[in-house]
Amino acid sequence: MTENENRLLADVRHSHLLVVDVQKRLVQVMSDRDSLLRNCETLITAAKTLSVPVTITEQYPKALGNTEAALSEASPPQTTAIAKTCFSCCAAQDFGNNFTYSANTQAILCGIESHVCVLQTAMDLLNKNQQVFIVADAVASRSRDNKSIALNRMQQAGAIITTTESVLFEWMKDAKHEHFKTVSALIR
Repeated sequence: MTENENRLLADVRHSHLLVVDVQKRLVQVMSDRDSLLRNCETLITAAKTLSVPVTITEQYPKALGNTEAALSEASPPQTTAIAKTCFSCCAAQDFGNNFTYSANTQAILCGIESHVCVLQTAMDLLNKNQQVFIVADAVASRSRDNKSIALNRMQQAGAIITTTESVLFEWMKDAKHEHFKTVSALIR
């Protein structure tokens, strides 16, 4: 990022959306699952419209199933799910082939569980000097306490806590953006 760019706002030119383990069997036991699915789909659809790279992971899909169908369908065509057994996405064998570590990269995280895979991924990315945004209304845990504590912990470590709407409007920056009507319609 150049000196004039605001590092505290999500920038469409530097963002990479990470959708962590939003799988059928896991989603069923999450608190706020409807909001989680709606907001993850909104982020994916906006990312696709605005040409933001999307990486999807699946925690042990043999046992927990694949990514929710609506999210897979909304994803850019070149998106493939990375199967993993490790909790941090960064430790997954193929993660580095999909996510480019650089000083300019902003990792925008959504998914489940907030206090396990999202948290460990965020901590590893922060440790690799990446800028991390956690989309609070697009992450979930089985208990609200676990989610709340995880959000606080990630923020204390340096992650930026945000919302789906904030990310979308930061990505567009201006109501004159060519995709403003399309993207803003996603949140109505």
